[in-house]
Amino acid sequence: MGFYVYMLASRKGGTIYTGVTRSLTARTYEHRQGRGSRFTSRYRVKRLVWYEEFDRAIDAIQREKNIKRYYRKWKVELIESINPQWQDLYRTFGG
Repeated sequence: MGFYVYMLASRKGGTIYTGVTRSLTARTYEHRQGRGSRFTSRYRVKRLVWYEEFDRAIDAIQREKNIKRYYRKWKVELIESINPQWQDLYRTFGG
């Protein structure tokens, strides 16, 4: 089992949240239930639209920090490079 950096969205082109976790399925489920964070609950950010897996926690944490520094336009391009329709990847991943 690895470490994951992930992005959630409220809808296509909507609010984006970036996080890091050891269990992508469990963490995404928490967000979907409104227990992931105040931010995701408040803005109804529940759709898993992008993720990357890492072997080491330190690499995942660094990637998350880098993504959080990027402009929104770059994040949108990153999401759309693998998920142009911003489909919810939660079920595809195993949720």
